[in-house]
Amino acid sequence: MTTAKTDEVVKEPPIRATPSDQRERERMRRRAARRRGGGWWAFLFLAPWFVGLFGLTIYPMLDSLYLSFTDFDLLTPAQWVGTRNYEHMFTDDPVFWDSVHATLLYVVVSVPLKLALALGVAMLLNRDLKGIGFYRAAFYLPSLLGGAVAIAIVWRQVFGGDGLFNDFLGWFGIKGQDWISSPDTAVYTLILLAVWQFGTPMVIFLAGLKQLPKDVYEAAAIDGAGPVTRFFKITLPLLTPIVFFNVVLQIIDAFKTFTPAFVISNGTGGPLNSTMLYSLYLYKKGFTDLQMGYASALAWVLFLVIAGFTAVNFVASRYWVHYDD
Repeated sequence: MTTAKTDEVVKEPPIRATPSDQRERERMRRRAARRRGGGWWAFLFLAPWFVGLFGLTIYPMLDSLYLSFTDFDLLTPAQWVGTRNYEHMFTDDPVFWDSVHATLLYVVVSVPLKLALALGVAMLLNRDLKGIGFYRAAFYLPSLLGGAVAIAIVWRQVFGGDGLFNDFLGWFGIKGQDWISSPDTAVYTLILLAVWQFGTPMVIFLAGLKQLPKDVYEAAAIDGAGPVTRFFKITLPLLTPIVFFNVVLQIIDAFKTFTPAFVISNGTGGPLNSTMLYSLYLYKKGFTDLQMGYASALAWVLFLVIAGFTAVNFVASRYWVHYDD
């Protein structure tokens, strides 16, 4: 006879929570509730930033956009004129096109020269030499001083008819001219001043050079690659993200240049509007001629141009900027 055995499932009695467990659960619930409500503290601490964002950035931008469609002289209420400011700008304002020409020349010439000099000096300073910290600080110093009014005044004296630059040329028997007063050369003194302020991109390039792997250079040297080959085949490709970053920043900064053009030309943009950079023309229209509506339209055109250049740089970066992946 076969005996069948049946397995019985033994059910354990439910574990009852002790009073201490209940208190612990209650404390955890209260902590979770405090954490959920604590998000208001973050908004409280961020409140000054939000006030600055909306009160000092977004609202002035929207107000400027509205004013660009008005005739506003700061003294009387703004009068809506539609797109008349923009139509006048592009069809009946020759000084506007002079400022565009001067600004584009300034940007196209100064930015590549400035970045090339910054990269070259950064490579020279990327060495472990005695006193290298002093040289790095010395080369960075012009970037701290270059935007000052005093330096622009000195620059005007250096390139004047009796300036130091002409004295230097006189040593070689070359007769100089008043470089500031000549419409053919005035804007190039501004470009030279911009190139002289290469310290900021130099520091960024130097930081990028410090991150490049040394073993790659050692392998290339063993294979017989010379300094020029190593620069174009290793240094420049690996440094393209830093180059891209500097290009974007320097283009934006160049379009906004104001102080040197204002000081060197005594606020006139002369001679013959050769130093009438766009920001200077915008300032003259807004605060000299009191055409604030027209100046607002100029500001929005500048904003769109800078945004367009930046967008083009980002799109083009896909084809020449190389990242680790």
